[in-house]
Amino acid sequence: MSAPLRVLVCDDQVLIRTGLATIIGAQPDMEVAGECGDGATAVGLAGELRPDVVVMDVRMPVLDGIEATRRLAGAGVEHPVKVLVVTTFNLDEYVYEALRAGASGFLLKDAPPAQLLHGIRTVADGAALLDPEVTRRLVGEYADRIRPSRIAAADSPLTPRELEVLRLLAEGLSNGEIAAALFISQETVKTFVSRILAKLGLRDRVQAVVHAYRHGLVS
Repeated sequence: MSAPLRVLVCDDQVLIRTGLATIIGAQPDMEVAGECGDGATAVGLAGELRPDVVVMDVRMPVLDGIEATRRLAGAGVEHPVKVLVVTTFNLDEYVYEALRAGASGFLLKDAPPAQLLHGIRTVADGAALLDPEVTRRLVGEYADRIRPSRIAAADSPLTPRELEVLRLLAEGLSNGEIAAALFISQETVKTFVSRILAKLGLRDRVQAVVHAYRHGLVS
């Protein structure tokens, strides 16, 4: 039997933090590695406890969740930690900033417990958790901001087919939707996504989306 996922819960509201910890601690495949109420403490505890996933709120004292996420999972971090941002604020700005900071997923606090637990497991497995509809909204509103430079497709290490998959991925399509659009199986889509991440040196699907728009591979 594999070791349980170790989760650090960071939220400045005690009742919410306790509720999250209770839900997580009740799972046979999870354990609460620690709890805290601000981003600075989360960064410190993550370094000490080395959790598999940090469940992070956005608005907190001392250090907000966005900056804490950047210090835990951002570019250049030597030992990045997987972060799942969970907040009451359904604002695209927060989603955008959290993902730019290095978060692997984003959920609202009113999501059912099963969705929270699925999110933790998904992020722990190295996948990204971002609803396709959220991706589409982000693309529509922030494409210009995350596309400071343009490169020719010919300069990309990806094959034409991989570029096609990346473009559909960046448009917010799920694996099933990509498979249907390209008349291939979902397993084949997963293989393409894995190759894309490996070739571009990216951690997950979220980073792939940002990469695609930042480099002008999608219009």
